[in-house]
Amino acid sequence: MAMSPTAMVARRALAAASQGSHEGGARTWKILSFVLALPGVGVCMANVYMKMQAHSHDHPEFVPYPHLRIRTKPWPWSDGNHSLFHNSHTNPLPTGYEGPHH
Repeated sequence: MAMSPTAMVARRALAAASQGSHEGGARTWKILSFVLALPGVGVCMANVYMKMQAHSHDHPEFVPYPHLRIRTKPWPWSDGNHSLFHNSHTNPLPTGYEGPHH
């Protein structure tokens, strides 16, 4: 099967590039880490900080949907009504949120 002259040139160029030296690869990644990755992490941290400053800490109104928080038997720990990783600030019980929140 004969190859076109353009395909032969492209094949030679790719073969030559694949056999080139890999010197400076670590240096390139180090520069990319400091120039792109670290500022990117800083921008993400600033974004999260600004969103948390504007976030209201009020709970949404509790709506006791019948298909949520179904308890057919109590949990085997604590009082049986709190899940293992229960957080009273974010997780309501079947009857609603626990007590006053700040």
